Amino acid sequence: MLSGQPGPVTARCAVWGSPVAHSLSPTLHRAAYAALGLTGWAYDRRQVDEAAFGGALAGLDATWRGLSLTMPLKEAALRAASVVDATAAATGAANTLVATAAGWHAHNTDVHGIVAALRSAGATAPAHALVVGSGATARSTVAALAALGAARVTFLVRGAPRELTVAQARSAGLEVDVVGLGHWPVADVVVSTVPPEAVPGLDDLPGPRGTGAVLDVVYGEGPTPLQRRAREAGWALAPGTDMLLHQAAAQVTLMTGLPAPLEAMAAALASVVDPEWGTPVRRGS
Repeated sequence: MLSGQPGPVTARCAVWGSPVAHSLSPTLHRAAYAALGLTGWAYDRRQVDEAAFGGALAGLDATWRGLSLTMPLKEAALRAASVVDATAAATGAANTLVATAAGWHAHNTDVHGIVAALRSAGATAPAHALVVGSGATARSTVAALAALGAARVTFLVRGAPRELTVAQARSAGLEVDVVGLGHWPVADVVVSTVPPEAVPGLDDLPGPRGTGAVLDVVYGEGPTPLQRRAREAGWALAPGTDMLLHQAAAQVTLMTGLPAPLEAMAAALASVVDPEWGTPVRRGS
């Protein structure tokens, strides 16, 4: 386990999920610890599935300060928390647990990350968004779209969307539509929240209405079929690693109590991603 500075480890954080070996969160958090001069802080990754989550969490000692949660743990993390912030409660998902005297405090920094990534790609006021999937990350996407001022969201799903996600979108004041695979309504923004292999046919994406942006939240090694097609069709790309950077910066602040060194974290990310696509070129250390 690598700490921000040499010496004994006194504060521990990590990213948990399944799969998790691809995660670049250690690269970002360790860069933050180094830039902040935090001695004794360590950040690692651990393969944990939903069945093992409760036992793994119960086994942590008092040195643990925070956890970053990825699929499929975002709903389990929310259930395990003693305190839940408003965004995590509204989305029914937590990607962050912070240790407090009152127990684990659940947060959702994915919403901040999605907003920042879409804004960086020029999607500052989308009227109509298409969201691929309807799970926990889709709910974070809905909250981000509402914050950006979207009026309408269409869920592209195989079968029926999750009722909780539809209800959340409607409670946020969004008009909701649902389409099946292969149907592409005209939209300003497209956000895919599912693994690329989970939904075939995303490489059939038509061109945008005006200047549109595509965010593929689930990043991997190399561009996804959706990203390749989006660029061919004239969409602006918002890489999933952009979302990762901004949500990780918010996590650093929550876990350490210090302002995140965004420039240092961005530089660390740039050293491991393809500048053309914003996708990893090698696994994080």
